[in-house]
Amino acid sequence: MTCVVVPIPNVKIMHTKRLNDFMYLIDLKPRGFENFSASYVIKGKRVAIIETGPRLTVENLLSGLKEIGIKRDEVDYVAVTHIHIDHAGGAGTLLPHLPNAQLLVHERGIRHLVNPEKLWISSLQVLGDIAEMYGEFQPVPEKRVLIAKEGTVVDLGEGVDLKVLEMPGHASHELSFYEKNSQGVFPGDAAGIYLNKFDVIIPTTPPPFHLEMALSSLRRLIKMKPKRLYYSHFGPAGDAVKKLETYAARLTLWGKIILEGMKNGENFETICERISEKDPLTPEVEDHIQNHLILSRGIVKPNVYGFMEHFQKTYGIEYF
Repeated sequence: MTCVVVPIPNVKIMHTKRLNDFMYLIDLKPRGFENFSASYVIKGKRVAIIETGPRLTVENLLSGLKEIGIKRDEVDYVAVTHIHIDHAGGAGTLLPHLPNAQLLVHERGIRHLVNPEKLWISSLQVLGDIAEMYGEFQPVPEKRVLIAKEGTVVDLGEGVDLKVLEMPGHASHELSFYEKNSQGVFPGDAAGIYLNKFDVIIPTTPPPFHLEMALSSLRRLIKMKPKRLYYSHFGPAGDAVKKLETYAARLTLWGKIILEGMKNGENFETICERISEKDPLTPEVEDHIQNHLILSRGIVKPNVYGFMEHFQKTYGIEYF
């Protein structure tokens, strides 16, 4: 009997999805996990990338650019919604590969990306081994940084532009970007984490978090009546106003439960249990979270800490 060896085809791993005539999504796939971390590429006469992702996924981002057919020297702007490691951790590693690109960031974040030592220490304190997995920040040359502030318009040509919106709450330096043609918003983490497989939005409120600012930012986005949201975590979503309203209602509910619990002297575990009871997730979503490398670290507990620290600062209520 003759044994025939059949060669295994070289299967190309795709990272990108075309969203419209001028916009692409790149799935950054940290450690192979799909549908969790996104960069977006917007192309007019000039090219902009929104979100770098962490250092771990820079090669996937560059691979995505190649799939789209965009040369590295064609990228003019890299914009980050905020400087947390999963959104901007790759900036210092990415920019040397994009010789003509400038980094757009809130002015409060510039010094931390230029000299990221404190930002890295903070990331390790909050995320531990997940930060190690994401990879250490590399410094960004200050001469390549542009301040992005409220009302700034990034003109990409051919009728495509991005308007900067300051949306504090999740972070004091949180930005969102409005794209007029699709009437879409890139909200960063201002609108929560979108589990697109289940059409569910879950909170992302780690400390330092400011509830009133977050709700004010959401009300502002709702008033704009966008048609689409382009989530960094993860992907495009329609019915934007309803999603923003749903997220605002969830934050309000959590805030009410947590503040009431703190005033009544309830311990942390009891407050977390009440959150899970009054705002339950479906078994399918729970199972997805438990089997996810990053989400499995917890949805309720890390985010409850953000509320509790905020209420302690605001009302002077101690928590344990």
